[in-house]
Amino acid sequence: MASLMTSDSQVKLAARAVKDVYPVSRLVREVRLMLDGSFPLLWVEGEISNLAMPASGHIYFTLKDSAAQVRCAMFRGRNQQLRFTPENGMQVLLRVKVTLYEGRGEFQLVVEHMEEAGSGALQRAYEALKARLGQEGLFDTAHKKPLPALPQTIGIVSSPDGAAVHDILHVLKRRFPAIKVILYPVAVQGETAPRQIANAIQTADQRQECDLLIVGRGGGSLEDLWSFNDELVARALFACQIPTISAVGHEIDYTIADFVADVRAPTPSAAAELAVPEARQLALNLRGLLQNLGSRIQQKLANEQRHIRYLSQRLPRPQQQLKLQQQQLKRLQTQLDYSIQRQLQGKQQQLDYLSVRLPHPQLRISWRQTRLQDLTQRFEKAFSVQQQQFRLQSQNLNDRLKRLLPASRLKQQQQLVEALSSQLNRLVRQQITDHKKQLAQLRRTLSVVSPLNTLERGYSITSDAQTGNVIYRSDEVTIGQSLQIRLFEGQLDCEVRRKK
Repeated sequence: MASLMTSDSQVKLAARAVKDVYPVSRLVREVRLMLDGSFPLLWVEGEISNLAMPASGHIYFTLKDSAAQVRCAMFRGRNQQLRFTPENGMQVLLRVKVTLYEGRGEFQLVVEHMEEAGSGALQRAYEALKARLGQEGLFDTAHKKPLPALPQTIGIVSSPDGAAVHDILHVLKRRFPAIKVILYPVAVQGETAPRQIANAIQTADQRQECDLLIVGRGGGSLEDLWSFNDELVARALFACQIPTISAVGHEIDYTIADFVADVRAPTPSAAAELAVPEARQLALNLRGLLQNLGSRIQQKLANEQRHIRYLSQRLPRPQQQLKLQQQQLKRLQTQLDYSIQRQLQGKQQQLDYLSVRLPHPQLRISWRQTRLQDLTQRFEKAFSVQQQQFRLQSQNLNDRLKRLLPASRLKQQQQLVEALSSQLNRLVRQQITDHKKQLAQLRRTLSVVSPLNTLERGYSITSDAQTGNVIYRSDEVTIGQSLQIRLFEGQLDCEVRRKK
């Protein structure tokens, strides 16, 4: 009996060795791997039920429809991006990954993204239009136009009653009060809003009355912002020749208009800051340029004056040269007199020697007289020749002295100085002319942004007569209130009798 039982056990063990027996954990893991590899990320729509939001930050719920249900989990790293709070009974659109929870062997969906079902359809339409327009090249940076550095007129396409317009006007007034603004009023939501926005953009483009166009509205839901996801608006922005700024919603909101416009601003206020520079900073820059210009002119004049002094020092002084030549002439004259005197002394000594050697006084006298006459003649001849040589030498010296006189050289140097002075004056005048042109251009630029130019075109500034506050709307005044109206020339004191 024992032998038979042993034999049965061995058969069972052999049969078990032949079969591949799965532990539960292995089976569940391989099923999970199979599910993970079989399904990509999917969009699933249904109703939330059994919602649980524990302190861990994860969200657990059941997604169901009329025929089936499935467990869902959305982990903390994903649900922090939610723009709404999930509730039981809410219809939602989920982007999910199909998987299996091994701990309980339950089929479940891991949620990567959740949105309300109503906006889900809009989101899919948004993604489809974005992909199609992107393929057509409407978003390419090659088509983006640069914003003007200092626009004179800014157009605004938005609702006249919305907060966006007031935010833009407030920032423009603070940064650059002289800027001219043209409002193209449109509806920013509703069925007719896309057509109105597109028509307003086309109208501004045809009139060419503004240098920059801001298109936008305040924040809201996806449905509220949907007018700026319309293809009509996108194509109108793309065709517009005026540089455009899209300022739709808040910083986290992105619309098709943001991708098509030349520049996207996170908010309407930021669009106004991108549109114009700050007038105070421009004035500071202009003041710095003027100071730099004055410094450069002074430095240039100082350099030229130093150069003139250097040239004048290098020129020889005529009086000094003439004095040197006169001194040399006197020295040569002294040498000539000394040489003649020495020769006369030598001849006199020779005459005395010969007179001593006379054998007889009478003979010596006669001979001396003859000799004296001969020597006198020879001396006179020699003296005449010597004198002639000295005259020639003196004439040569005079000729050399004339050649060495600085008159001609001084004349050449004077001509050179005159040419350099003329060139210096021409360069200084040219430099001053160029700087005057730059200064005139800067003045014209400053004049463009001056409030007086706005008044000169027929505008006026109305303010309260007592407080001096500027009046912007008729609802800021009362009947009988005293006002002051500032014109381009003069001022009017008025009283409110009627307002509209």
